[in-house]
Amino acid sequence: MSTATALTVGATASAAGADLLRIVRINEQIKRVVGVSFKINIMALNAIFLAKRAGTAALGFGVLSNELRVFSQELRDCMSGLNGLIHASVNEVSIILRNGRQDRLLGELAKGGAVLPLVSGVLERRAGERSAHAKRLADLRRQLKRALEDAFQLVELGGVLAKSAKIEAAYGQSFAASLTQVSSEFDGIVEEIRGALESLRHSPFFASK
Repeated sequence: MSTATALTVGATASAAGADLLRIVRINEQIKRVVGVSFKINIMALNAIFLAKRAGTAALGFGVLSNELRVFSQELRDCMSGLNGLIHASVNEVSIILRNGRQDRLLGELAKGGAVLPLVSGVLERRAGERSAHAKRLADLRRQLKRALEDAFQLVELGGVLAKSAKIEAAYGQSFAASLTQVSSEFDGIVEEIRGALESLRHSPFFASK
């Protein structure tokens, strides 16, 4: 293995190791968002029930609560798609790391000289494989970034729904205080999700090439 090849293998393995840690952190945030989205669904069902008790004065609030319930399901579906991309990325990174270890071992064999032609041929083929896996990881990185942007836009819509629910809560007459409390909780949770996704958008994983 030439010095240049050894440096390339080492740099690739180092970058893959860093990517793996970043992907794990992204996955933890996704799990957190999924958990919070379940909370929105339960809250929305309770809010719909409360709106029915309030009667015609809370019709608008009831409609928005149902929309927030739909939003929570769409968000979970979106997170499921992100999770699939995360698993695919972990698989590619794991392959890159494993191949890097094997390439270093082959490089050590090549230093012996006796099997140099054979090992050199294997290393050349593996260089092509290394490039292919790097391209697949780059493609997954782009897909993940696009999916994350879609999720962020969805949460922006959820924020509009939550704030609209706060406005409608004021018309709930004797139930206004209860409806306002629920809508404020909606708003707080959606903002929590927004913050989590905002931090993911700035993950160093998306700055890698």
